[in-house]
Amino acid sequence: MPRLLRKGSQTLGQPPGTMVFVGERKTEKSKITTIDYDDTHFEAKQVGQVEECFPYRDKPTVTWINVDGIHDLEVVERLGSHFGIHPLVLEGIVNTTQRPKTEDFDEYIYLVLKMLSYDESSAGILAEQVSVVLGPNFVISFQEREGDVFESIRERLRSQKGRIRQTGADYLLYSMVDAIVDQYFVILEKFGETIETTEEGLISDPVPERLQAIRSLKQDMIFLRKSVWPLREAVSALERAESKLIKKGTRVYLRDVYDHTIQVIDAIETYRDMLSGMLDVYLSSVSNRMNEVMKVLTIIATIFIPLTFVAGIYGMNFSPEASPFNMPELRWRYGYLACLGVMALVTATMVMYFRRKRWF
Repeated sequence: MPRLLRKGSQTLGQPPGTMVFVGERKTEKSKITTIDYDDTHFEAKQVGQVEECFPYRDKPTVTWINVDGIHDLEVVERLGSHFGIHPLVLEGIVNTTQRPKTEDFDEYIYLVLKMLSYDESSAGILAEQVSVVLGPNFVISFQEREGDVFESIRERLRSQKGRIRQTGADYLLYSMVDAIVDQYFVILEKFGETIETTEEGLISDPVPERLQAIRSLKQDMIFLRKSVWPLREAVSALERAESKLIKKGTRVYLRDVYDHTIQVIDAIETYRDMLSGMLDVYLSSVSNRMNEVMKVLTIIATIFIPLTFVAGIYGMNFSPEASPFNMPELRWRYGYLACLGVMALVTATMVMYFRRKRWF
């Protein structure tokens, strides 16, 4: 299971803090976008050089800096160096095998998330690591590639919907975590429909393809569980952190996200139990079908046993004159038909007996 356990061999033997990109190699240039806002001001743009982000560190407004493409180590290093991010954090940002976690560095908070999406073509999960750094008046997010679940946040910022423009950077961080967790519910809904369809077809047609589908779904549930379980701890640590960066009003919303995370975990565990039960149902259905086949074959064999006995008696090579016992039916004109009639009568009697016993 390569996606369940991946370790970048490039980092082995390197000094702590050495930035080595671990993930899918890309050739395109990193894309940097900034959104600067307060209750009366909003400005969104794409910057060409990382130095254009430096003035936002000391601005009184809230700034969201998003980097799409962490394979460009120079961009990550220069941005992290200016905003005072620890080298170990930068090392973790470019290593996409990190588990969801929260680390408090007093001056900033480092958060790792797993952003998941449902791939319709393969009916599987696409995973992407999102690293977020929360500062006093800024949020810096690092993504593996372009495209995310944060478009609703951008729209709220543009249209000034809700309270996001009147709050600080901590509320923006909460909104990002909430968007990622909400996407988990979308994925679980898709898997719920797939599990229900598979379960319906499992009873009527337990073919080997169903077993392969169950196995694939179980692997997806394991992957989901691996991504969500650490997130519960990360959100809980974020809510209970004694950091001045998280305001009291925001902790209430983080508590709500924590509850949503628990709901996701409960749903995942329920689906895992359902899939385990479906596997038992598949094995039972295959066993029952085999039993039905064996029962039919046994009934047919049982019916033919007396017929074979009668046919064996009359199939022996002997002369009726030389036999000490007289078998007049051998010379009788209707002897052959009488023998067939007896065999038919035996068959009908056995079939009626089996039906009366409800054996078939």
